[in-house]
Amino acid sequence: MASYIRRRKFFATLGGAAAAWPLAAHGQQPAMPVIGVLDPRSPDTFVEGYRALRQGLREAGYVEGANVAIEYRWADNQTDQLPVLAADLVRRGVAAIIATGGSALAAKAATKIIPIVFVVSEDPAGLGLVDSLARPGGNLTGVNFFAGELTAKRLELLRTLVPGIARVAVLVNPASTSETESTVRDAQSAAHAIGLQIQVFTASTSREIDEVFAAFVRERHDSLLTGPSPFFTARRFQLTHLATRHAIPAIYTGRQYTEVGGLMSYGASLTDAYRQMGVYAGHILKGTKPAGRAAWQPMQEAPMEWGSPQAVCNRCEK
Repeated sequence: MASYIRRRKFFATLGGAAAAWPLAAHGQQPAMPVIGVLDPRSPDTFVEGYRALRQGLREAGYVEGANVAIEYRWADNQTDQLPVLAADLVRRGVAAIIATGGSALAAKAATKIIPIVFVVSEDPAGLGLVDSLARPGGNLTGVNFFAGELTAKRLELLRTLVPGIARVAVLVNPASTSETESTVRDAQSAAHAIGLQIQVFTASTSREIDEVFAAFVRERHDSLLTGPSPFFTARRFQLTHLATRHAIPAIYTGRQYTEVGGLMSYGASLTDAYRQMGVYAGHILKGTKPAGRAAWQPMQEAPMEWGSPQAVCNRCEK
């Protein structure tokens, strides 16, 4: 667990101290509220997302280091550590917990009292995080950004925009159980409906990503669809580089992939989802109860986002 303490220094250069601001020299100041952040990845994975989260906090009236402190807990892709890290935040007595991806379940298991704001790609009610989107109940609320629910649409777009494809590789992370199950289920159903063949590949390490791309090339798949996963977001540079290197037309779950060279993506803005988490967390610090705060679903789906098509695929139609 020493890694998260060391890595907290990373955020000092990104807009504020990661620990509480010293008390004023004259007079005791009121205790600064502390927000705990629980993330299954490492701190350099999605810097722009946390920049957006702090922007959301500012919109709600909170500035890190000035009137709110943030304690970060990173699992470094070791998801079995999430319960330990969640319990540590509870012992710390934070005012609220922001939980991303699979960490939301660990946070929920750790406390029924501390408010939790989550961001997930699956239906939060289906995951057991809330009673319903409109009336979450309990101590959780947050953002559902549809990454998993758009699998069928991504497959249809891939078929339309890359003429002549027949065999599609679907890449999922077996460690993201619920996301993997829904992605495979939806991809199989959509592929059957539009006459495509799919083959599912799994990867949960950087080495396994290299191995599955070697298999893509060896088995001559026409294109690639990647499923939602915090780990894939963390490895998006590797994924987009290998797709470009091997000239494999690929569609991804969000803009964060096309921003680093991916061919195309379709999905709600993950960055905006993080900003909204910050807004929600700010409102909770002001006294709003999660039970009465409807979970937010971004309705501005990223349209189609393009990277540099000609660098990857000369067959794509825009």
